[in-house]
Amino acid sequence: MMPITCNEDLRQLAMRRAPRAIFDYVDRGSYDEHTLNGNRRALDALMLRQRVMIDVDRRSLATTMAGEPVSMPVGLAPTGLTGILHADGEILAARAAQAAGVPFTLSTVSICSIEAVRAAVEKPFWFQLYVMRDRDFAASLIQRAKAAQCPALVLTADLQIQGQRHRDIKNGLTVPPKLTLGNALDLLRRPRWALGMLRTPHRNFGNLAGFIPGGGKGLTTLSQWIGSQFDPTLSWKDVAWVRSLWPGKLIVKGILDADDARAAVDAGADVIVVSNHGGRQLDSAPPAILALPQVAAAVGDRCEIWFDSGVRSGQDVLKALALGARATLIGKAFLYGLGALGERGVTTALELIRRELDVSMALTGTRDVRDIGPQVLWRPDNPATGAG
Repeated sequence: MMPITCNEDLRQLAMRRAPRAIFDYVDRGSYDEHTLNGNRRALDALMLRQRVMIDVDRRSLATTMAGEPVSMPVGLAPTGLTGILHADGEILAARAAQAAGVPFTLSTVSICSIEAVRAAVEKPFWFQLYVMRDRDFAASLIQRAKAAQCPALVLTADLQIQGQRHRDIKNGLTVPPKLTLGNALDLLRRPRWALGMLRTPHRNFGNLAGFIPGGGKGLTTLSQWIGSQFDPTLSWKDVAWVRSLWPGKLIVKGILDADDARAAVDAGADVIVVSNHGGRQLDSAPPAILALPQVAAAVGDRCEIWFDSGVRSGQDVLKALALGARATLIGKAFLYGLGALGERGVTTALELIRRELDVSMALTGTRDVRDIGPQVLWRPDNPATGAG
């Protein structure tokens, strides 16, 4: 195997090792994928300001996220169906994150349950919540997260109604994947993946057992259940209700608008995550990195601001921090590693980001990650860069 030097190398390897329907679920976005592709273009368009002859010998990437010390400003975002990309995927990702000193967030629609993941790791993780029509069910998930000693709850705000993802429909994705005439050859070409799925007891939606008819077998069933349970009437009053039940840190994810950011803080958010769901919800929404400065300006120091959507490198992290984020979350970036090499691949994805962030900090004259700000960005009209 060739040396892995960037996240794209992990992506290419995951594409070869995971069944096509599952890889496409991870890799693609909604509708025509304008926002998915826009996230990358906008991040790539930002340029960094090279500085020289500055002592950068002793650098520190350490900071805090929601009051927790972290080795770098990166956390693993909640991602649904992680455990079908690789057997026991949520457990493996949680272990890799904890070994790296960064947070892991378990999704409501995970394959491994809260209890299964908690039993497999030493430290508690964060839990992501969807507030659905059945408020008793939402409350029960909150209680389970409390019982697992989760220190933070991530409330996803941008999935009241699910954006259509064309690839999932065309691929006929099911959970667990079914062997059909259409996908038989594809699945049989992935013996490592198939053997892992045969060995694990975690094949359905662990957190939803008993709530989805039939135990959550089949994405069609899940989609029908989402259609009936995800609540389009969700409002900021419901966020305040969650706040009243949750004693730990409350993180509201999916904010792109300044008014929404202020409303989230008013409802009790300790952290806001600027995110367009990785281009998987409202297509033609702006790239999240372009929305970040406006959201950061709207709330000031009333809460922490994090960034999500499109982060695949240490330079992406650096750019997000320069525009007002305190930290970042990664989704696809760690999933590619998981699909490629399991736990070792998640570790590799985090190491790639860490090394690139460290080197890029040095080359912009920055010694401490907490000192990153607009000064590390190059703009032709900015007098601080010596141009214009």
